[in-house]
Amino acid sequence: MPQPATQQRPPLPHFEPRDRASAVLKAMANAHRLKILCHLSRAEASVSELEKVTGLSQSALSQHLAKLRQEDLVKTRRHAQTIYYSLEGTIATQVLQALRMAKLI
Repeated sequence: MPQPATQQRPPLPHFEPRDRASAVLKAMANAHRLKILCHLSRAEASVSELEKVTGLSQSALSQHLAKLRQEDLVKTRRHAQTIYYSLEGTIATQVLQALRMAKLI
């Protein structure tokens, strides 16, 4: 029996490490996106919960989440009609930890 097709994102283009670092930091440099990442560092959250936390409209929040997904900083999972976001990998966690240690967030 054939396996169901899994939907995979195309691989990211090859970047030098400093280019990747620059892209990640640029994505995290926005105050709204940083607030989203700080919230997600504590627990996954639904889009509606993130709307309440950030005070952003669904449209604006969606644009910020798309940028974070583009840089592989967040991932999604769907449960019924609800989409949940959580941090992807360790990059965002490590940068947030450094910002906390420097008492910047």
